[in-house]
Amino acid sequence: MSRPKTIDREKILDAAERLTTTKGAAALTIGAVAKEAGITKGGVQYSFPTKAALVDALFDRWGAGYEAIFEAAAGESPSPVARVWAHVKATGDSDEISNARMASLGAALLQTPDQLESTRLWYADRLKGLDPATEAGRKARIAFFATEGLFMLRFFGLMAVSQPEWEEVFADLQEVLGES
Repeated sequence: MSRPKTIDREKILDAAERLTTTKGAAALTIGAVAKEAGITKGGVQYSFPTKAALVDALFDRWGAGYEAIFEAAAGESPSPVARVWAHVKATGDSDEISNARMASLGAALLQTPDQLESTRLWYADRLKGLDPATEAGRKARIAFFATEGLFMLRFFGLMAVSQPEWEEVFADLQEVLGES
């Protein structure tokens, strides 16, 4: 008979989340997560063999809210423009804490080629099939880049953007796309 599992994966993710939100993405190491969770490094590696696996799990956890909004807004078999509109809506509607966590962890991606590549693929997928030769395609591309720019400016602390201003900009972007 095998021993019951004593490592709580969610507890490890909670510890990793606390580290990234309080000390930034650079503080996210297997050792630091182990210390924060009150377990051994081996305990962390039991659930997450690598830092990359831990980061992926954090992205999955934080991205769940975004994905739910995105899928609801996009609907079944969305057009490329509808996918961009769903991205704008999901980003605008995601809660501030989740967005801040994603931005903090996103900074860590710049240090890991594999995770950077998966992020590049995610972005390419969001713009897949968009035709910038059409007016709708051009507007969607501008709205997408504006969404990402505002997200980066706000959550990397490069510009103070209040919640009302954030909501105003996203309402404007939805208007540009002809959605509301």
